[in-house]
Amino acid sequence: MNAKKIWANFGVADLDRTTKFYQQLGFKHNGAKEQLTSFFFGDDNFIIHFFLKDALEAGVHGSIIEAKEANEIVFTLSADSRQEVDEWAIAVKQAGGTLVTQPEEFGPGFYGFVFTDPDGHKFNIFLM
Repeated sequence: MNAKKIWANFGVADLDRTTKFYQQLGFKHNGAKEQLTSFFFGDDNFIIHFFLKDALEAGVHGSIIEAKEANEIVFTLSADSRQEVDEWAIAVKQAGGTLVTQPEEFGPGFYGFVFTDPDGHKFNIFLM
């Protein structure tokens, strides 16, 4: 078998808030429907669909963790410089995200931070 494509699905509480957050960060919108908003991430156009949490749970026939309490996955977004990492931190705060950590060095050549979107989904911005 060959999976032709992979994407991620997250549960959110407010589609408008989610759309505004990711648009403000500059991600390309992949469209919206009644129960989801979707964005492209990175040069390979990885897709993350943000479904209303109730709709996602109905679709997978089970519960989805509350992202503000725990995360099953943390996506890492690459940066090309320390300055870009610092710019991301400012942009995330301005868009309404929460910095879990401030930009910091993790060792020689490693610099980044962790943030959450308004629903608590965690991301890293990382230079390596």
